[in-house]
Amino acid sequence: MTIALTGATGKFGSIVAETLLKTVPAGNIVASVRNPEKAEALKARGVDVRHGDFDQPETLDTAFAGVERLLIVSADGDNDTRIRQHKAAVDAAVRAGVGFIVYTSVGDADNSSLFLAPVHRATEEFIRESGIPYAFLRNNWYLENEVGSIQAVKAGAPWLTSAEDGKVGWATRSDYAEAAAAVLAGESRESVIYELSGTPLTQAELAAVVGEVLGQEVAVQQVDDTAYAKIMAGAGVPEAALPIVVAIQAAIRDGALNIESGDLAKLLNRPLTPLSEGVRALLG
Repeated sequence: MTIALTGATGKFGSIVAETLLKTVPAGNIVASVRNPEKAEALKARGVDVRHGDFDQPETLDTAFAGVERLLIVSADGDNDTRIRQHKAAVDAAVRAGVGFIVYTSVGDADNSSLFLAPVHRATEEFIRESGIPYAFLRNNWYLENEVGSIQAVKAGAPWLTSAEDGKVGWATRSDYAEAAAAVLAGESRESVIYELSGTPLTQAELAAVVGEVLGQEVAVQQVDDTAYAKIMAGAGVPEAALPIVVAIQAAIRDGALNIESGDLAKLLNRPLTPLSEGVRALLG
């Protein structure tokens, strides 16, 4: 069985690759990457490294050739670019005769108010329309997304938020990636949706976890969206990114990431990595 990964040299894909290499022969793994030179370490271990660029669909035909199970890791960029790139990847999978697609989506993609949800709704629909069986990995939120807030707290700042009591199902990137590897290494060809989430917590509850790790009291500063944007700008967040960080807080406030599910632990076949352990790793 040949398993292919897009984004195999990225933060998420590299963990998937490392996890697969523990149980899957390297020769059965294909790394589809834009820059093959960045995958030399994988190639040296026997992984089949191929050039595959979502912006050059013709390269994907070769990258996906002979592949039975394919992981499409959602791309970066603006929504229109990502939708176009994802459509190119799905179309190439159809042309290559891929037997199963695993796609990294977002929690409750059908209904989510998150700014990035439209990309995932569109991509899920492309995959459904392709006729290829699939697994949608609806990842909630990476703990690593909070590294800036965690480091700010370490430096003595309060935990800043405009999300009020909105809850988030934080989990570590490694847990999400290992779950993806488990699905890829499986043999099921039944279409399925996994809502992958940690136990939903409020910002104050996560701040308390951070405080426990640091051994200090962490103040939580609740502000409105306007004040949040102003403070973030003062902290160095680029102007173009301000609407995004504010929108994330608003979506959390609206409950977009308050998702209860045991799917992640089920796929991992173990308890999730404690958030305290993840925070400790981020603090170095």
